[in-house]
Amino acid sequence: MNDCIFTVDLGTSGPKAALISLEGEVLGWSFADTRLILLPEGGVEQDANEWWQKICEASKALLTRRDIPPYRVLAVAMTAQWSCVVPTDRNARPVAHAISWMDTRGASALKKIFSGLVQYQGYDVVKLGQWLRLTNGLPGPSGKDALAHILFIQEQQPHIYQQTYKFLDAKDYLNARMTGRFAATRDSITLYWLTDNRDAHRIYYHPYLLKTTGLNAEKLPELVAPASVLGELLPKAAAELGLPAGIPVVTGTPDLHSAALGSGGIADYDGHLYLGTSSWLSCHMPIRKVAPAINMATIPSALPGKYIVGNAQESAGYCLKHFAEQLLFPQNEPEAPAMPTDLYPWLNRLAESVPPTANRVIYTPWLFGERTPVENKTIRGGFHNISGATHRAHLTRAVFEGVAYNSRWLMESVEKFTGQQFRFLRIIGGGALSDLWCQIHADILNREIRRVAEPRLANLKGAALLAGLSIGRLSPQQMSERIKMERSFEPNSQYRAAYDELYAEFRNLYNVEKKIYARLNRKES
Repeated sequence: MNDCIFTVDLGTSGPKAALISLEGEVLGWSFADTRLILLPEGGVEQDANEWWQKICEASKALLTRRDIPPYRVLAVAMTAQWSCVVPTDRNARPVAHAISWMDTRGASALKKIFSGLVQYQGYDVVKLGQWLRLTNGLPGPSGKDALAHILFIQEQQPHIYQQTYKFLDAKDYLNARMTGRFAATRDSITLYWLTDNRDAHRIYYHPYLLKTTGLNAEKLPELVAPASVLGELLPKAAAELGLPAGIPVVTGTPDLHSAALGSGGIADYDGHLYLGTSSWLSCHMPIRKVAPAINMATIPSALPGKYIVGNAQESAGYCLKHFAEQLLFPQNEPEAPAMPTDLYPWLNRLAESVPPTANRVIYTPWLFGERTPVENKTIRGGFHNISGATHRAHLTRAVFEGVAYNSRWLMESVEKFTGQQFRFLRIIGGGALSDLWCQIHADILNREIRRVAEPRLANLKGAALLAGLSIGRLSPQQMSERIKMERSFEPNSQYRAAYDELYAEFRNLYNVEKKIYARLNRKES
């Protein structure tokens, strides 16, 4: 019988449920999709009840499969999209929709908190200094951090604020439904920007931060150590999931952290690139560091006593999804062309039908603004240098390449931040399934790209192996050894000069267009 971890990865597009052995083998997995609710003035929400329903659907579909070998579930582990705030009641049920990490409506409330006579980049210098000293970071002005979401509810939806017992991040909300315990780990609480993070072993809500924001500490979750057991699976949740009651539920971790673990990059400065709906490029570090100018800092890791580089690029795989489903095959329009049943392989073949550099068409992937290495919620994406000779294959390849240009911009910033140049990067996430996209990244970044086996399951594996550590069955070194590499992509020097030139123009486009988009989207600023 296989000892395994029941693991859930709640992404923006929906949850995956999996059974994963302590050897890192995926015995089976299932997926269910969820809706994204787009609202005026930068609102992006999801139904947290739907999350739970879909997790239960995916769980039961998985556990009833006949092709899965006999197993024994040792623990339950959750990982989820980060900075998604769920206002919950005393029964761990949502009193309103979850506010997504893409939501910007809290920007104005955040601006009021950080206003002052003497400012630097929109922040009162005294408050800026205190936040950097205590938290090693601060909420970005775009309003996409958890703190801004809570401030928005407090200011614009006071009835919801009053009804809320605890404001929980997505992972912690799921844990509360399973255990009845309203708790956050030192890693998941970071984007509330209310904790003193100077000692990775002793993180707590700081009185100055609470007083300055005016938030009620009673509405915040208990803080617990990472990589620990939170409680036992309650009978009601167990019945809904199809699991035995009473098995341990571990603390879990947000998606950034589980991805780092699932990439196998556990050693300091061992970098990985996540290419999913959004994107990031990160590594573990032994020290605290912050660089406000590029919106980057080290934050508490899921590994006790460690830090990880925190950054985010808002749109990666979503760019392909948007291009296909809104521009090429808009299904909500009458007489729209039929979408290929193998959509993403079809997009790969279309992009491969034209040479690298896409006839010098440049795509900028800032569909929801950008976070790192610039914080700009009004910047937008687009196609540039289109001519009469441009056709959809050029546009398709330009999307693949535009996301990679953005990855290079981030990589250069991370390397400067860490003081280390990456010899290679591990790549994970659904986008890594594309050989073409992996090779494009190798060529544009001029780095060897190593694809992790089953790259879109990296978060699941990372969370499962962390659960093994949490219940005392694995060490960090054993966790890393259980992640296997599938294939390596070497940079092709033939295209380096052309890609270097276009990358420089990609950066120039941002500098030229940022003021234009600020005017066009000033209502969102």
